[in-house]
Amino acid sequence: MWVLLRSGYPLRILLPLRGEWMGRRGLPRNLAPCPPRRRYRKETLQALDMPVLPVTVTEIRQYLRGHGIPFQDGHSCLRALSPFAESSQLKGQTGVTTSFSLFIDKTTGRFLCMTSLAEGSWEDFQASVEGRGDGAREGFLLSKAPEFEDSEEVRRIWNRAIPLWELPDQEEVQLADTMFGLTRVTDDTLKRFSVRYLRPARSLVFPWFSPGGSGLRGLKLLEAKCQGDGVSYEETTIPRPSAYHNLFGLPLISRRDAEVVLTSRELDSLALNQSTGLPTLTLPRGTTCLPPALLPYLEQFRRIVFWLGDDLRSWEAAKLFARKLNPKRCFLVRPGDQQPRPLEALNGGFNLSRILRTALPAWHKSIVSFRQLREEVLGELSNVEQAAGLRWSRFPDLNRILKGHRKGELTVFTGPTGSGKTTFISEYALDLCSQGVNTLWGSFEISNVRLARVMLTQFAEGRLEDQLDKYDHWADRFEDLPLYFMTFHGQQSIRTVIDTMQHAVYVYDICHVIIDNLQFMMGHEQLSTDRIAAQDYIIGVFRKFATDNNCHVTLVIHPRKEDDDKELQTASIFGSAKVSGL
Repeated sequence: MWVLLRSGYPLRILLPLRGEWMGRRGLPRNLAPCPPRRRYRKETLQALDMPVLPVTVTEIRQYLRGHGIPFQDGHSCLRALSPFAESSQLKGQTGVTTSFSLFIDKTTGRFLCMTSLAEGSWEDFQASVEGRGDGAREGFLLSKAPEFEDSEEVRRIWNRAIPLWELPDQEEVQLADTMFGLTRVTDDTLKRFSVRYLRPARSLVFPWFSPGGSGLRGLKLLEAKCQGDGVSYEETTIPRPSAYHNLFGLPLISRRDAEVVLTSRELDSLALNQSTGLPTLTLPRGTTCLPPALLPYLEQFRRIVFWLGDDLRSWEAAKLFARKLNPKRCFLVRPGDQQPRPLEALNGGFNLSRILRTALPAWHKSIVSFRQLREEVLGELSNVEQAAGLRWSRFPDLNRILKGHRKGELTVFTGPTGSGKTTFISEYALDLCSQGVNTLWGSFEISNVRLARVMLTQFAEGRLEDQLDKYDHWADRFEDLPLYFMTFHGQQSIRTVIDTMQHAVYVYDICHVIIDNLQFMMGHEQLSTDRIAAQDYIIGVFRKFATDNNCHVTLVIHPRKEDDDKELQTASIFGSAKVSGL
């Protein structure tokens, strides 16, 4: 059986008593609803690879200067003259260069040319500038890209969908307006955003157009279903998010716009734009992730307001996304009874412009007063259960002891060899991942294939080797999870591991990192012959990472050898003051 040894906040230690851990494997098929439920598809289970030589913004600047490429400093990107665009494309009617159309991400070095729509990695950019390679390294031209695999399906659905106001049956129009909360959204607004309705699926269809609105690149379908006395929503994206990223409403943005409001749902963007007249964009994956590939499209704005939802999870996501976009230009609408999500505010008769004026700055100095924190304190007091963290769906004892899984904390998990640490942690993490927690696994002891097999078996709640005909069904569902794996195996440097974790937080908005286990980093550091001092250093690095990145880190540690008749104590973890004393 497993027991929890209470320890000081924010570090927690889980220890098993000697013996076999018993419990029902797998997760319940129906998790608590968190509408709308997002149905994403991925080709392969993501494995996280870090570049061999991570690039820094200083190195990018030095490279551009060294090759005589003019550039300007931006919020999250560097803007430069593009080597991928024709000279005629870079000049206006007077023949003078009008803008820098190449955007280079300061963190990853990935680039996007707004003029030619070429994009690629930092290595691709260097190869193109230096004339290396076979010509295939000159960026990926979206305008000349082959048809993506779902293009026919996108066109077929789009052609079958019709504008909502053109439905022949007015009762059907009224029913759709009621189901989707569109009673106060005008036909002009739906027409401006090119929203359509797919009658066979009873779904709204939101288009994703390529930059400049030159072509249809993808769709998001929102289906409404009656559920008891209420309505539940289910989203389907075509193509899958891993293959294409876009912002709903992008073609309506002009180059002169300096302010934008970001929402997590397309219906909220409709309500905001209609009520305030401000430019609005919808994040493709809601509060789950802000892909770095979209940052260049947000560079032009001097003020960005996040209005993602009406719960604490949306508030936390807004603060995380603001860090990518430069917090100094970001403002957050705090969730509350008088500040619901935009569509509900419109239907409830609220003044949306007034709510936007109450948005709080995302950036503040290192020293703050309670006056700057009082709204966040009120938010936590008003949402006590959400502030306690995300509850496990199948571990009631953990909910009773820990209250929930919270960001910015460190959990240390230990137990004797063969006691089932990895098996339990995989199911513990799978529970959270199934509820939308973006998870990164670092398994240094067992291979990713073996770990994925264990987790898939737990997810299916059965032995798939005895029912291989069901493998594809469960594998497809498993691919939908926001789950990523580091490709490390064996001894690794703590610096390399932290760099990989930092990359994952930035690119994939990871909220939970599992490290199995700490011993595979201790022998590599050679910081000290004292193992306790080395362990204290590594623990301190992980704790700092969890705090700085508002990310939960679960760390597996092997205890020292104890007699079989003795239970594990906190002193069993090498007697470390930093691990066992906090």
